[in-house]
Amino acid sequence: MHARKLSIDGAYEFTPPVFPDNRGFLAAPFQEPAFIEATGHSLFPVRQCNHSQSRRGVVRGVHFTATPPGMVKYVYCPRGKALDIVVDVRVGSTTFGQWDSVVLDADELHGVYLPVGLGHGFVALEDDTVMLYLLSEGYVPKNELAVSFTDTTLGLPIPDDLEPIISERDRMAPTLAEARDKGLLPEYATCLELQAGL
Repeated sequence: MHARKLSIDGAYEFTPPVFPDNRGFLAAPFQEPAFIEATGHSLFPVRQCNHSQSRRGVVRGVHFTATPPGMVKYVYCPRGKALDIVVDVRVGSTTFGQWDSVVLDADELHGVYLPVGLGHGFVALEDDTVMLYLLSEGYVPKNELAVSFTDTTLGLPIPDDLEPIISERDRMAPTLAEARDKGLLPEYATCLELQAGL
């Protein structure tokens, strides 16, 4: 398992070895020893697992959780292909307002780890793209927040050859600046405290 730090503080990409044979292949998208070696801690207690299916062009995000309680995620793509995007929405972070991306697909089964306070979104690059999320908290509607994927100050990458399909909720999401003005964004110091308690 290869681990790579993303440019957003605390986020990592993990790439497992894939073992093909005449039946298909086997891979382990999460491996705790490699995760601990990279991050310095074990995986969070998993309290929910989400599975989404999207057709080509679907944009989901940028989603984050009110902090506290905050939420930690480990995401991979067991079918199809997606451009996965991590956005730093933590006020006070040295990488606040910046993003990084990883192509996730069913061939290499990369995983992405997002600590407390980061925003997450993706663009489905193929029909029938499935994303699987391991989550540190269960879904509580009032805690689930978003900033606009189309916020020009963020400049997130939507491929030119796709017609974005965005939910009404995500279409109405505030820009990063608007969310900050409304006090919706997590504070970096609070995120670190919550992360340390997992």
